[in-house]
Amino acid sequence: MKLSTKGQIRLASFMCIFGCLLITAGFIVNPAGYIDPTVLTAFGEILTFAGAVIGVDYSYRRGLRKREQEEEEENKE
Repeated sequence: MKLSTKGQIRLASFMCIFGCLLITAGFIVNPAGYIDPTVLTAFGEILTFAGAVIGVDYSYRRGLRKREQEEEEENKE
């Protein structure tokens, strides 16, 4: 699945924020049914990690594009 840069940033931000909320909920909220707090915490950590990986990928690709543009400008001169 290939995302646009805006879509990638939105997805990474959403995953990080939602993951942090789930981690917090795992410690604070008593569920109506039985969902073990470790499940909420683990899923929140997974989402936070995935969001961070997407953000790092975005940052890497952005830097790579910038270097490629600089090289093209140097080659034109």
